[in-house]
Amino acid sequence: MITDVLKHALMITSFVLIMMLLIEYINVQTRGSWQLALRKNRFGQYMLGAFLGAVPGCLGAFTVVSLYSHRALSFGALVAAMIATSGDEAFVMFTMFPLQALWISLILFLVAIVAGWLSDILFKNQARFLQREDHELELHEEEACHCFLPSGILTQLKQITFARTILIAMFGSFLFLLATGLLGPGVWDWKKITFAIGAGFALFVVLTVPDHFLEQHLWEHVVKKHLARIFFWTFGALLAIHYLDAYLNINEWIQDNLFLVLLIAVMVGIIPESGPHLVFVTLFAQGTIPISILLASSIVQDGHGTLPLLAVSGRAFIWLKLVNIAFGLLLGLVGLYLLP
Repeated sequence: MITDVLKHALMITSFVLIMMLLIEYINVQTRGSWQLALRKNRFGQYMLGAFLGAVPGCLGAFTVVSLYSHRALSFGALVAAMIATSGDEAFVMFTMFPLQALWISLILFLVAIVAGWLSDILFKNQARFLQREDHELELHEEEACHCFLPSGILTQLKQITFARTILIAMFGSFLFLLATGLLGPGVWDWKKITFAIGAGFALFVVLTVPDHFLEQHLWEHVVKKHLARIFFWTFGALLAIHYLDAYLNINEWIQDNLFLVLLIAVMVGIIPESGPHLVFVTLFAQGTIPISILLASSIVQDGHGTLPLLAVSGRAFIWLKLVNIAFGLLLGLVGLYLLP
């Protein structure tokens, strides 16, 4: 059990680390132009957040958390992503009831954009959510970064630094464990292929960028400030959830009273885990609960998407969940009256 939790935590941490590294790389290569464009276009942020959240699985949600931790996306865009996402349950829903799942995804997408817009209106002082987080994307104007110079790669590897050695070992080991099946999905599905492509490009970046970029942007800004914190928060949360699931049978909570079931669905959605939400997916597929309760559960639950957010900002995590609960309850109650 500990081994399974450890592997899961390593997968989540590795993907978040890869996304942070790639975001740093793109930001420096474009001189921050994409970041400026996003900040000027809040509606574009909501669309991007909702789209990445709507992608089945948790990879899109992890990407949004990485962008949010860099202050490239607003809190509203983060809310939009987490309302739109159904985590791994999206795969199950599209398998069990594809047409209804498509409608659910569309409804969540629209609600996510509205919720993101309202969140940014309500939370004017968003800086306090990341006041302990000084990981804003930085550009060092005193020197332009030529991040891919073939003539200098061999020299850098001959005079390899400690940071580059560790990063090469990390990403190389991750690719090896992924290829041998010791880590990640057992089959080469789209998730595993995405992990492999991301890790391969991250390894390419680590091998080719100059020492300044690697030391200042990757090692100092990403690894030293985030790696251990994200891993231990993720591992601890997954371990706690495992023991809760082992001693708490959620099925026994479900009553005939739909309002009580709605409250239970919202409460279960608070758990940063994909599994518990499957109870309500199954009940809906069997015709036991109405679509309004499944929608409420889908709005509040984020799969594993918010686990890295715990390491970035506990305050942002709490407010995010409160916003999700409010929208989940509102939509669920309206749905119970209009769609009994």
